[in-house]
Amino acid sequence: MSRVRVHNFAVSLDGFATGEGQTLDEPFGHAGERLHEWFFETRVFRAMQGKTDGAAGADDALARTWNEGVGAEIMGRNKFGPQRGPWEDHEWTGWWGPNPPFHTPVFVMTHYPRPSVEMEGGTTFHFVDATPEEVLRQAREAAGGLDVRIGGGPSTVRQFLAADLVDHMHVAVVPIVLGRGERLWDGLEGLEQRFEIESVTTPSGITHMTFTRR
Repeated sequence: MSRVRVHNFAVSLDGFATGEGQTLDEPFGHAGERLHEWFFETRVFRAMQGKTDGAAGADDALARTWNEGVGAEIMGRNKFGPQRGPWEDHEWTGWWGPNPPFHTPVFVMTHYPRPSVEMEGGTTFHFVDATPEEVLRQAREAAGGLDVRIGGGPSTVRQFLAADLVDHMHVAVVPIVLGRGERLWDGLEGLEQRFEIESVTTPSGITHMTFTRR
């Protein structure tokens, strides 16, 4: 069976995976880009922007596995956009422009389903109101035997961890203190008992932790 994976998921030293006060201009709230600056420097991220430069060290080596063997993504509504409640703007198609980087079916978990949106490059957003187990069933069917990535945000990753549905997770601990926002680890006491955990700290100061199901 295909695996369920989390990749390049950045958290602060105090456990926040996003800041407070998400807006159209600040997708990560008051955290700004601080959680992801390490990723923006990598060659794999620069390649997504059509560039050929970027750092090719350990951060890049770990970051570039995010899309290998992935056939579908699941994300929460807050990762898709800043709107809350019933959809007021059906013209909104995500933060990523006309050709999002996923190139697979993407299942957006929301209490307000809407028609699917087909984008350039093979990405189609499907909006579903269902349990993690049911959304995963749909994503696995769409993935055609490949793995399913849980893309975030923190509440979505936390739901799948709480339901014991995650097989592999890569968390990048960033040496900043946010103080407020949304935590990843709340309610997951004893999580470490389910996984083999390894960590490595790179010259950028990022501690990369990998969790692999025992």
